[in-house]
Amino acid sequence: MLYQITDWDDAYANGAHIPGAEAYVPRWTEGAAAFRAAHPPQPLGRGHLFLPKDQPRGLMVFIHGGYWMRFDPTLWSHLAQGALAAGWACAMPGYPLAPEARIADMTRLVADQLAQAAAQVAGPIAVTGHSAGGHLAARMICPGVLPDEVAARVTACVPISPLTDLRPLLRTALNDTLHLDEAEAWAESPALLTPRPGIPLTTWVGGMERPEFIRQARLLADIWAGLGAATDCVIDPGLHHFNVIEALSRPDSPLMRRLLDHSGSR
Repeated sequence: MLYQITDWDDAYANGAHIPGAEAYVPRWTEGAAAFRAAHPPQPLGRGHLFLPKDQPRGLMVFIHGGYWMRFDPTLWSHLAQGALAAGWACAMPGYPLAPEARIADMTRLVADQLAQAAAQVAGPIAVTGHSAGGHLAARMICPGVLPDEVAARVTACVPISPLTDLRPLLRTALNDTLHLDEAEAWAESPALLTPRPGIPLTTWVGGMERPEFIRQARLLADIWAGLGAATDCVIDPGLHHFNVIEALSRPDSPLMRRLLDHSGSR
């Protein structure tokens, strides 16, 4: 059966295909505020850094999504719960949003904050992010983004529901805000770039997500495998774009184990 997209905006629309989608942002807002009240973070540029009670075992980095044009780290604080429970610090970088900023600027500023957090927390670094944040997570392990000494500490990268080839977005109304051109879409697409060697990559996506997000997740794992990287693509059954990230709040979830269990591998 041929697969062809005729409505590009619908292909990348998530909320319209998730029952009760309107309830998620208020729920996240409430949960994030309660978590910050119980676990006050340290400032980290535009984001924050959560520290466990004891010496951190390492640093987990979560980069938020929102199509590079919405939200900020304060909406996702509760997702640091799994890292803290496992004894890890959790950095949540923030970045300026489109249309004021280009995606290339966001990549650079997230890398700067990740390096700042790495200077404060010793040990392995596990990088993840969701949706547009999944794109930025993958960009972190491309050459020339992180300082070499920081990249050498990265033991796992797990982009969740990532956007890995930005060229299709040129056909969507999203680009009225993103202002991507062909050159930037090529330069900022992880699937069109080469990864740093030695960092295992797992793309993670809900089985009930839009077909484009599943395709994009598979695409990066397949292409980088062909470039010699250790890769996997996990399609988590029964989950959609808004609830696939909830596993980050549980230290023993398969998603968290995939992130943190590689910590002794480099």
